[in-house]
Amino acid sequence: MAARSYGQYCGVTTAVELIGERWAMLIVRDLLVGPRRYTDLKQGLPRIPTNILSTRLKDLQEGGVVRRVPLKNCGLVYELTPYGCALEPIMLAIGRWGFQAMGDPSPGDVVTPDSLTMALRTAFQPDGATDADYELHVGDVALRAQVRGGELSVAQIAPPAPPVGGRMPDGEPDAVLVAGPGIRRLIAGEITPTEAIAQDVVAVVRGEESFLDSFASTFHIASFELQGVTS
Repeated sequence: MAARSYGQYCGVTTAVELIGERWAMLIVRDLLVGPRRYTDLKQGLPRIPTNILSTRLKDLQEGGVVRRVPLKNCGLVYELTPYGCALEPIMLAIGRWGFQAMGDPSPGDVVTPDSLTMALRTAFQPDGATDADYELHVGDVALRAQVRGGELSVAQIAPPAPPVGGRMPDGEPDAVLVAGPGIRRLIAGEITPTEAIAQDVVAVVRGEESFLDSFASTFHIASFELQGVTS
């Protein structure tokens, strides 16, 4: 049930009524990574008031987007329904669209494991992907991103993953990359891998530096000039 009605008979209106309330789309974003307990969702959205999280989950359940189910060794978790999972290509497209206007982070902006996971999935280019296994560190977040046969799998290393986190690949990664928020410029193609290393945007702390070239071709969002938008 929508929290409010716009009084228009339109699919876009219905979608906004279902997922357009503040924080709702970020809850969906995190659940696209995997099922989450209430505490996992709260940890991944540190600024959301507890009462708003409860309300949004209730609204999303009533709208058929989210359901609450028991999961072995985890207790009750929230997960997307098949109807909710159908939002994935829409969310990835929104992420690519929003990427164009991101600019540099503001003081206090955070990167979470789920937001970084979805950022990698948003930027993933299967046609240009090279099979490789990356360990990526951005601040306190560390992920293992493995590309095999044009498919991407991401597992959370740090902070410790929820019990329903992704499966960690076997063996050691091909390259360990340590990056700051400026990695956005590499993904956008604004700087080359060589420039990213020279400008301390990304450091390859293990593995050949050539893996940064394959990373840049695998994770890329083409930029286009936005009129009237300043980063």
